Amino acid sequence: MTPRVGVLALQGDVREHVWALADAGASAVAVRRPEELADLDGIVLPGGESTTMSRLLGVVGLFEPLRDAIAGGLPAYGSCAGMILLASEVLDTRPDARHLDALDITVRRNAFGRQVQSFETDLPLAGLDDGPVRAVFIRAPWVEATGPDVEVLARVPDGPAAGRVVAVRQGRVLATSFHPEVTGDHRVHRLFVDMVSATV
Repeated sequence: MTPRVGVLALQGDVREHVWALADAGASAVAVRRPEELADLDGIVLPGGESTTMSRLLGVVGLFEPLRDAIAGGLPAYGSCAGMILLASEVLDTRPDARHLDALDITVRRNAFGRQVQSFETDLPLAGLDDGPVRAVFIRAPWVEATGPDVEVLARVPDGPAAGRVVAVRQGRVLATSFHPEVTGDHRVHRLFVDMVSATV
């Protein structure tokens, strides 16, 4: 059965995730309303601006239903801002920003610096075959702390941020600091689709 995976479509790089999920073997749909969560097998929270996304989730009435769906076992993947939304603690954010408490991690927003500090690197990632992924970091967070049930999948290999955690998994929830949807390498999305298929 082809898994049905939603992409939160309030803000951010929605179209790129839809394409990547389709290439990875999923039926991908945009999600903007609470009732659209009902028929999903998984959900992706895209990159964008985390505080804006958090506010819009409340405006459209999606925050609590999405939080409850993930807590109830709906597989979720977040890239960049999506990682921030999934975290249990967020540093350097606005006082009114909310997060979904789906991953036992502490993240720091814009940890690598401003837009001009954006960069790419080849990143080994646990669970992926055929070599490292080309990871694109754009005003990205990093993970400052992980709980005991969180599996670290990738760390920055070199440079000033060497050793910083940038990909994690906890049960049915996956998150990356970087944007795999923009490179044409969809192995991270295939990893997530495999996670979703295992639960269907």
